Amino acid sequence: MNRQAAPPDAPTTTAPCAPACPRPWFPDGREAGDRPPDAPCPVGSRPFVLAATILGSAMAFIDGTVVHIALPAIQADLDAGFSGLQWVVNGYILLMGALILLGGALGDRFGRRRIYLIGIVLFALASLFCALAPDINSLIAARALQGIGAALLVPQSLAIIAASFPPDVRGRAIGIWAGAAALTTAAGPILGGLLIDLMSWRAAFWINLPLAALTIWLCLAHVPESRDANAPRRVDLPGALLAVIGLALLTLGLTTLSGEGGGEAWTLAALAIGTVVLVAFIAVERRASAPMMPLSLFRSRAFTAANVVTVLLYFALSGVLFLLPFNLIQLQGYSALQAGLALLPFGLIMGLFSSAAGRLADRISPRLPLAVGSGFVALSGVGFAMAGIGGDYWSTVLPPVLLLAVGMTIAIAPLTTAVMNAVAERQAGLASGINNAASRLAGLIAVVAVGGLASLVFAGELLAAVAPLGLAAGPADALMAQADRLAGLDLPDALTPDQAVAVGDAVDVAFLQAFRVGVLATAAAAALAALIAALFLRPARDDPDS
Repeated sequence: MNRQAAPPDAPTTTAPCAPACPRPWFPDGREAGDRPPDAPCPVGSRPFVLAATILGSAMAFIDGTVVHIALPAIQADLDAGFSGLQWVVNGYILLMGALILLGGALGDRFGRRRIYLIGIVLFALASLFCALAPDINSLIAARALQGIGAALLVPQSLAIIAASFPPDVRGRAIGIWAGAAALTTAAGPILGGLLIDLMSWRAAFWINLPLAALTIWLCLAHVPESRDANAPRRVDLPGALLAVIGLALLTLGLTTLSGEGGGEAWTLAALAIGTVVLVAFIAVERRASAPMMPLSLFRSRAFTAANVVTVLLYFALSGVLFLLPFNLIQLQGYSALQAGLALLPFGLIMGLFSSAAGRLADRISPRLPLAVGSGFVALSGVGFAMAGIGGDYWSTVLPPVLLLAVGMTIAIAPLTTAVMNAVAERQAGLASGINNAASRLAGLIAVVAVGGLASLVFAGELLAAVAPLGLAAGPADALMAQADRLAGLDLPDALTPDQAVAVGDAVDVAFLQAFRVGVLATAAAAALAALIAALFLRPARDDPDS
């Protein structure tokens, strides 16, 4: 769900589009010469505008799914610990989630095409740096730069469509954009798995470069410039800076808390300072003339409840998607392509049936589908936890994947409806942006919390399993020193063949237990989301605080 950079009733200034193509096919069959005088963009240019927004968004959407499939390969190639892999994911999410509201405001103020192009260029450069990264720290830094690029480009895509298409065809354009987004999200793990198996994990980042080049050409040739004439003259840079610093410190503290540095004073200091910085962020937002996160929106009980449900639901989704590839590849023996194909039903179901769920949400209160959908997601986590080692895909992986897909499909559109219904129409853009940021940051929290929990459980289970084997001190210490790599650790060379088999089995069992605890934590979050939706999300007429 992306931020609408301007509410529907906000005046928008639009520069002339590029010359119309001779035989436009979208959206209403009229020739370029039939363009109505009030249309924001010539009919012939609209398909190219739509293609530019789809391709640019696809880079961010594909990266969000491909990287999860690539993590085991990255771990093996760069000899990375589990906390480093958490930062590969969280470096991207942190900057994108903290800056996405600022990115939308910059587009409103300085021009959506301009900010979109800057975001595309940054994302492409960062992808190049990712593909060339010599070590895990370089990759994390490049992923953070990708997050900044995504924060600039993602909010502009729907805003550009809204500015370029007149109201009578805008809904169809957005529908095509949403369908393409669902298909690219579904295809991402498969494409990534294929590239990883045939070449390397680096190819998953190389693929962004031709997509970026084509998007830039389409933007320069066909996309009109637009901005919000009523946008504030100043953007909330202090708020954005405080949000990034506070969230980064909290993420750093929580990530290391579950690792070897968990007891060190600097870890606790990072948590304390991060908390203070986020309190300062709230104070700044309360007083800012044009805050990127207006706190007044949270006076609505329905809006607050919908965003809490968003955090819990996306926490569950992100936690599962983070842990599942490690289980499939390192424990079950899947190839990267097979792991990508295992997730194909998730993207297909969401892409095919989300619109039907949206129509249902328009007819009834969002409370019931949100509660039911969250309940299915909770059952999915339980289903993943029940699987053992070596089960076939059709009976152990597919059923919980289907539950996850059906649950998210039922819940996402009603969740958007609940957020939009909780605020005035003029605040729809801000409300959508805040909800978008909440979903992104929920992913960050999930990777830190679920990944940290799995890491702690794995270390404890491995120690307990290895103790009875009577290993010499050297091999035992070498093994436990790699506990932060979970199932990707290397067995010490000093082990005898029988010891290697026993230790390998102990590693598998320890990881399985860690995976189970992690996905059960996501199930608990989804169950809590269902409870909150049932108790606090009521029709607007029943909510006196809306």
